[in-house]
Amino acid sequence: MFVSVTGTTAPGIDPTRIRADFPIFGRQVHGQELAYLDSASTSQKPQAMLDAMTGFYSTSNANVHRGVYTLGIESTDAFEAARDAVAQLINAPSRREVIFTRNTTEAINLVAKTVGAERCGPGDVIVSTVLEHHANLVPWQVLAQQTGATLRFLDVDDQGNLQLDELDEIAASGNVRIVAVTHQSNTLGVRPPVEALVRWARTQGALVVLDAAQTVPNRPVDVQALDVDFLAFSGHKTLAPTGIGVLWGREEILAATQPFLTGGEMIRSVALDRTSWNTLPWKFEAGTPAYAEAVGLHAAIDYLQAVGLDAIDAHEHAITEYALGRLGEVPGLGIVGPPDAASRGGVVSFVLDDVHPHDIAEILDRHAVCVRAGHHCTQPLMQRLGHSATVRASFYLYTTTDEVDRLAAGLHDVRKVMGV
Repeated sequence: MFVSVTGTTAPGIDPTRIRADFPIFGRQVHGQELAYLDSASTSQKPQAMLDAMTGFYSTSNANVHRGVYTLGIESTDAFEAARDAVAQLINAPSRREVIFTRNTTEAINLVAKTVGAERCGPGDVIVSTVLEHHANLVPWQVLAQQTGATLRFLDVDDQGNLQLDELDEIAASGNVRIVAVTHQSNTLGVRPPVEALVRWARTQGALVVLDAAQTVPNRPVDVQALDVDFLAFSGHKTLAPTGIGVLWGREEILAATQPFLTGGEMIRSVALDRTSWNTLPWKFEAGTPAYAEAVGLHAAIDYLQAVGLDAIDAHEHAITEYALGRLGEVPGLGIVGPPDAASRGGVVSFVLDDVHPHDIAEILDRHAVCVRAGHHCTQPLMQRLGHSATVRASFYLYTTTDEVDRLAAGLHDVRKVMGV
């Protein structure tokens, strides 16, 4: 309704043409064209998405599910159309399974504090991995502490590849209730063997929670094919605004689960002595939702589908392969994680001699090259691999080889400035 998409279409990607759809790439930093290599943190925003939100606020802004006047109906229709777009994007069996949250973190916490709290107790086991973002680790720590369950972590090898050799021993240690795993590491780009973990979880009668924040934006994700029970992702990594995320969950589980937050939209009726809950999906959407942000998410999804998620995945693979080659030319640089592009998504973490990653990132900023430096909200993974921090370059549909070349040139300047 509020969407117009320009730019390239599948099957190929011309990132230079795509960049014309993103107003931020018209900006200069330190007198130079912007080289944005931090899309694993958050994506830039296409004009189509910005126009959709501006158009909505300009013509149809009203609270959803409340007013029977024209603006209220238009707003509600736009909000629920966004839910349909998400359901189609991830191939959800039912729109009732799509719950809007603020972000991936809130979505995972929702599962931990409802389904997790109801299912877990002493003698039960929660399984996660050393690869996880803190958002898919800390909620399970807290759940284990609160319920008396045991939290076990699958280890990685020295390149960050997930190891499954402890599954039998974990299965013998208690009743496995939940398996929480990332679809792709935000730090290394590693894509764990989710299919194998799901098959194992089914033999244990466990539920699988998938953090798909790093994959929904850039490749086809099908919840039915994955056979997981819950999947979470964030709008802001998916060309959409901040403040909106998605939890997908199996309808039969969500329907039998107590709500996370109470008040507002999630009620059916309220008396002084009792309250009954709304039906799905609204049972888990207390208060006024991020309805304008949902309009933006809808526009972002339309944009991604017009470009083609298979094409985006192929482009990221090609850019990653190119980046690994160019970074390999920088003396003293060490790649953290798998050395080949085939084993990772569009993320490359590295260290450079003894130069602190924050110094590297600051010098690169002088070249208008934006990278992330730090532990990337994966401190246990950093500790396992022997690093306190790395530099991370991450790519997306608008990333060009010229940006990678500028990264490599900037790293040579880092060596010069730091005297290494």
